Amino acid sequence: MTCIAEQIAQELNVKTSQINAAINLLDDGATVPFIARYRKEATNGLDDNHLRHLEQRLSYLRELNDRRQVILATIEQQNKLTPELSKQIQTADNKTRLEDLYLPYRPKRKTKGQMAINAGLEPLADKLFSDWQLDPENEAIAYIDKEKGYTDEKQVLDGVCYILIERMSEDADLLLKLRNHLLKQAHLTSTVIKEKKSDATKYRDYFEHSELLNKVPSHRALAMLRGRNEGFLQLALNVDPQQENTNYSSAEQIIHDHYRLNLSQQAGAAFLTKVVRWAWKLKFSLSLETELLGQLRDRAETESIKVFAENLKDLLLAAPAGAKVTLGLDPGLRTGCKLAVVDATGKLLQTVTIFPHAPQNNWEKSKRTIVNLCKQHKVELIAIGNGTGSRESDKLVAEAIQELENNKPNKLIVSEAGASVYSASELAAKEFPDLDVSLRGAVSIARRLQDPLAELVKVDPKAIGVGQYQHDVSQSQLSQSLDNVIEDCVNAVGVDVNSASIALLTRVAGLNKTMAFNIVAYRDEHGRFNNRKELKKVARLGPKAFEQAAGFLRIRDGENILDASGVHPETYPIIENMIKQLNTEIVEVVGNSEKLKQLDIKSFTNEQFGEVTVKDIIAELEKPGRDPRPEFKTASFKEGINTINDLEVGMILEGVISNVANFGAFVDIGVHQDGLVHISSLTNKFVSDPREVVKAGEIVKVKVTEIDVPRKRISLTMRLDEAVSTATTKPAKSPEKAQQGNRKTKVAPSKIEKTPSNAMMGNAFADAFAKLKK
Repeated sequence: MTCIAEQIAQELNVKTSQINAAINLLDDGATVPFIARYRKEATNGLDDNHLRHLEQRLSYLRELNDRRQVILATIEQQNKLTPELSKQIQTADNKTRLEDLYLPYRPKRKTKGQMAINAGLEPLADKLFSDWQLDPENEAIAYIDKEKGYTDEKQVLDGVCYILIERMSEDADLLLKLRNHLLKQAHLTSTVIKEKKSDATKYRDYFEHSELLNKVPSHRALAMLRGRNEGFLQLALNVDPQQENTNYSSAEQIIHDHYRLNLSQQAGAAFLTKVVRWAWKLKFSLSLETELLGQLRDRAETESIKVFAENLKDLLLAAPAGAKVTLGLDPGLRTGCKLAVVDATGKLLQTVTIFPHAPQNNWEKSKRTIVNLCKQHKVELIAIGNGTGSRESDKLVAEAIQELENNKPNKLIVSEAGASVYSASELAAKEFPDLDVSLRGAVSIARRLQDPLAELVKVDPKAIGVGQYQHDVSQSQLSQSLDNVIEDCVNAVGVDVNSASIALLTRVAGLNKTMAFNIVAYRDEHGRFNNRKELKKVARLGPKAFEQAAGFLRIRDGENILDASGVHPETYPIIENMIKQLNTEIVEVVGNSEKLKQLDIKSFTNEQFGEVTVKDIIAELEKPGRDPRPEFKTASFKEGINTINDLEVGMILEGVISNVANFGAFVDIGVHQDGLVHISSLTNKFVSDPREVVKAGEIVKVKVTEIDVPRKRISLTMRLDEAVSTATTKPAKSPEKAQQGNRKTKVAPSKIEKTPSNAMMGNAFADAFAKLKK
């Protein structure tokens, strides 16, 4: 435990005592949000980012340690464990190094080298390797044994060769040298499989591609790996890309140097040179290529998952419009527009389907329906999904609002990514068993405007479409990472226990699906919770779960004003002492900075809670239940710009960042196809990561620089003074056909397809965005 804690402490640049405290809390069943918020005293202020890294590394290092003990025991049983080997195994800091050291002692299947050893050729191998002056063929004569299958000198020397190759391949130090050499110098090469060339056009950037292995960005790595998996590309490592003569590689020189094989005119020089060459080509090059391509995939997956997690966090913590009566509109053309009105708490009030667009064209009737719904329910907000027909529907809503004399609602375009997935889910079926699937989507659109976090937790995060090659990465790692993000976001904001859904409650620290279901069932049977203590009456919600969850569950307008805050019930006695010191009532203290400044912090500390906790309590009392999310703002899409055909190069538009990838940001400008702002066009200064400048959900101004209508590609810049060309690739088809093409973006999976996770596959944007090649 001590070694592990010290290693993690070094990685995080914190004290070992902090890590030990956090490990003890995690092992005791505490959750990361709880430790980060309510155990700062114990960990000396480790935040959730520290704790997530700690949690991940702790698991890895414990697995490494368990494997280390197994290996030590196995080698000990073989009576081959020397003090030097034991020290090397004990100090191995990763699984790769550990397995390298174990290679010579691993149980082996029947190999050519092992067969040669069994035939008695090992002494000859030792002689030839140690004395280069010996003539291999002359020495081999004495080892010819027809009964054992070695009938001549060539077969004997081949057997010796296999013995030496296996020895070399099990040399952990040599493996380390070769691995480091390849990581430093090798190039990843990609070539098209000739017979598949005509079908592999989306990968044409990789038909003859080569770049330094350690510089391959995650999106290109995943694109090439996908091309290989689909049978279009061949990938290989070239250890000497600048060397025309490949008969002798730098890797072979490393093997020579490692064993100090200064071969020239000695009798055994040719034979040993052959051994080294075979060792490289038959063993090392193949195994290391597999290993390093696997590591490349792992790194690319880690980066891709990180991109998804950061974008998801930005979306979940997007500003809520608040508790307002909202009309959700799920746009559609032929199938009509679905309307749903929800009250300020998100409760469904009414649903309607209208058909304002072709072929029915019931424009005026649809407009009257919207007007009547707004008047009847006193609608304050109208949320319009950004799918097919959204701009046409936006126009309809604008006309309806103009006909309202008083209390005109605000209209907004809302991302509907994942709405259809939620609509068909088991959760939606339980919530609205008698409601048509298509109408459930309208409810979701309305609610996600009111509170994005509360609604998006109901959707599988992989369906929200803010990832980068999300379908090509480890789905278990992706799910775990996204679950961690959701948990952190939900607990950072807090949850109203009297209105939260089962899906939202499940994400609260310390609660599981069963507990969340039981909370809602208790609420339905007994009415609203009036204080946090009542939570202890919920079935299966024991003391440990209550400790973890209570501080994140809010009870507004309850018996105790503190229950609406982020103050944990375990620290209520401290606040009682504060009230006594100030000689006043709690209602006079909450939100009163002047009174709180009068408190003597040190007088409230004890063995369990120190100054850090007391300061946190005071900060919470100053702004009880504060929401960490930003102020609600909306983007204004330009009137008359409804499809890509309406765009012109040089236009300056307002839009919303829909996705951020390593190569740039995608912006929804209200024309169904998101435009790309390449990383070089985000700002006038150099940035290595687009997230330094933008984040998902942010409102930005962009200029159109290139338009490729047939390919539905839009290039944008945030450098509004950037010069642009006037070239626009126009379609060779009618606007009606173009609109029919746009309809494909209606369903959630298609919405995902237009995000960089799939759109950047191979060279999908190569033609439209030449800058991506730079």
